[in-house]
Amino acid sequence: MSLAEGKPKQSIGNPGAPDEHPAQLRMVWPKRLLDAPPLVQLPPGYSLRTYQPGDESRFFKVMELAGWPGWDAEKLRPWRERILPRGWFVVVHDASGEIVATAMALRDCLEVGCQGGEIGWVACIPEHRGKGLGMAVSAAATARLIGEGYRYIHLYTEDWRLAALKIYLKLGYVPFLYTPDMLGRWRIVCNQLRWPFTPERWEQEWGEFYPPLLNAQKGG
Repeated sequence: MSLAEGKPKQSIGNPGAPDEHPAQLRMVWPKRLLDAPPLVQLPPGYSLRTYQPGDESRFFKVMELAGWPGWDAEKLRPWRERILPRGWFVVVHDASGEIVATAMALRDCLEVGCQGGEIGWVACIPEHRGKGLGMAVSAAATARLIGEGYRYIHLYTEDWRLAALKIYLKLGYVPFLYTPDMLGRWRIVCNQLRWPFTPERWEQEWGEFYPPLLNAQKGG
């Protein structure tokens, strides 16, 4: 499972999957949860820590196994510049000592009039999926952004990443309907996940707290 990189036009979807939509799905962290950062919970046999020098080679392998081959020091460099201090999280499989999941808490570029934070590059290798590891690193990255004082926190992902989408919804992220086709796409996603489709509540959640986003959606 993984998030997209920084902007909708820069999709990092499955290289083998058809690019049916020009813009990625976007989700925002609601105001009501800024004082309630998500808790990190791990199953027995796994540990959470932050990046340590020398983790790079295993991170590249995790990304390859998760479906994003081609990572190296050059590709990582611009992302490292955006990672908050103590904001690169990894889950370690205790028995093997190997990193098996990862996520980053990123400084965002200026977007629609506000400085924000973003969680990105959430990934877990296939043989360790289904154990809540993606939830754990996503929660850790979100909590780190909240702890740093960010008030505008968001993420990008793809329609077909249903496991990741369910994680973000469970954590509390709210869909942001920022292009005309988002309503229909989220209707399909919610149907597939058997998740309540409540666009009016979503708009209220991000509309009252993210006026720059609301203005951008309305073309203002």
